Amino acid sequence: MNQPNPPNEPNGSREPNEPNEPSAPARPTGRAALRAALWPPRASRGQLVAAVLLFVLGLGLAIQVRAAGSEDTALRGARPEDLVRILSDLEDRSARLEDEQSTLEDQRAELENSSDQAEEARRQSEERERQLGVLAGTVAAEGPGITLRVDDPTGAVTADMLLDAVQELRAAGAEALQINGVRIVASTSFVDHNGGVHVDDERIRAPFVIDAIGRPQDLEPALNIPGGVVQSLENKQAAVAVTRPETVTVDALRSAEQPDYAQSSS
Repeated sequence: MNQPNPPNEPNGSREPNEPNEPSAPARPTGRAALRAALWPPRASRGQLVAAVLLFVLGLGLAIQVRAAGSEDTALRGARPEDLVRILSDLEDRSARLEDEQSTLEDQRAELENSSDQAEEARRQSEERERQLGVLAGTVAAEGPGITLRVDDPTGAVTADMLLDAVQELRAAGAEALQINGVRIVASTSFVDHNGGVHVDDERIRAPFVIDAIGRPQDLEPALNIPGGVVQSLENKQAAVAVTRPETVTVDALRSAEQPDYAQSSS
């Protein structure tokens, strides 16, 4: 028995009451995908630490560049004679450091090559003791150097001015100093007291004479720089004379003081 054919349905037709299937989400465009990947930013702890270190490094470089620029600006504004003096001071300091290095290398070579190293060590120890005695003012010394004489007819020279002269000489390489028979060492004091200048509690009077042992070619220019010791003293109506004797003698002595608390650790 033939069954009735179902009514023809058009291809793709749906039942009237069949619900629509959910459609796939639309894929974002390239710009939207890039924005989604970059924002909000996601940083690991290591990346944050690296960022902080880079910031600190950049800040330090900026400060260094600024400081270098300030020094460069100051040098550009300096007078030619000041630039020559600065260059000369740098060359002199470099030469002194090279001499000291050469001396230490020679001492090491002598120790290494000496047939009797114990005797050589003893000799170097005695030489070192003598050098320390000169610096401490406990032994006399002589050698090349200069003499600075300051006549003060108006009584305007103060302790600070004499101390400035001593500091300039020390900075220029003076190894032994005395003023009016008083040995000058690291602990020496300069004080204005009762209308006069006192050096280590001893009153000294004009003319003030400073004997300094060292390289004369370094010592004398250090006193004569523009605005330096000699010019400052002359502005106070003092008469200043710098001479280079063949030999400068520093024979004022100080007694060796024993420390109250410090002891040798050896």
